[in-house]
Amino acid sequence: MSESAAKQSSSLLDWYAAMGVDEAIGDAPVDRFAASAAPPQAKEPLAKTPRPDPRPASKAPPATPPKAKRPAAPPPQANTPAPALDGIKTLAALEEAAAAFDGCPLKRTAKTTCFARGSEQAKVMLIGEAPGRDEDLQGKPFVGRAGKLLDKMLASIGLDDTSVYITNTIYWRPPGNRTPTPQEIASCAPFLTRQIELLAPEVIVLLGGAAAKSMLQTTEGIMRLRGKWKLYHAKDRDIPVLATLHPAYLLRSPEAKRYAWRDLLMLKEGLSALQ
Repeated sequence: MSESAAKQSSSLLDWYAAMGVDEAIGDAPVDRFAASAAPPQAKEPLAKTPRPDPRPASKAPPATPPKAKRPAAPPPQANTPAPALDGIKTLAALEEAAAAFDGCPLKRTAKTTCFARGSEQAKVMLIGEAPGRDEDLQGKPFVGRAGKLLDKMLASIGLDDTSVYITNTIYWRPPGNRTPTPQEIASCAPFLTRQIELLAPEVIVLLGGAAAKSMLQTTEGIMRLRGKWKLYHAKDRDIPVLATLHPAYLLRSPEAKRYAWRDLLMLKEGLSALQ
């Protein structure tokens, strides 16, 4: 195999892995192109359908009584309700409960549970959308290219892993990095709610439109939500919330970094006011 062909094959395998194709489902490969190129079989001519008799026909009684139909089985439950979480008093115990939870179907296809990273004494909590491929492999949120950019963004205003706590709206990677469904987000919502209550941050930063819409219960786009202080009600208090652009979006659209920089300055100013 030539060097260029080897590079093309390697790139194709990387793309397959990023899309969630990471295992074989058959013992032998199937040439789909050869199957599609096979000549179609000749179809038998359709038999002529006799015209219906316009005269009403008398209904003959059935030869045997019809069999009773078996009642249809009830549809399977999409999600198992989350267990009672009020009795959990530490983030470590909550992480164990999330790892043992089987109510989110994404857990069946993910490799690991990506619960959180950062300091449990942090004043700033960042919430993204969902783990990606690198996060699924390492079991921590925001450790890929987007995570490295996020670290640089935080460092620009004097924050790092010792002063922030980072998580996502769901803890398992959706296949092919697709957007999680509302049902999948809802299955993890009780854990995220308890996570916020136990951490008790002074400020929450929502990374991207999916997280902002979910946490703020709105249908507005991220460009309308970003750069404005909102409030999130957590049990007995309201927490200031700031939405901004997701680092993955900034990697695709570098021209939008100026908006994210304005949001970071707002965050820095807000933290200074709380001191």
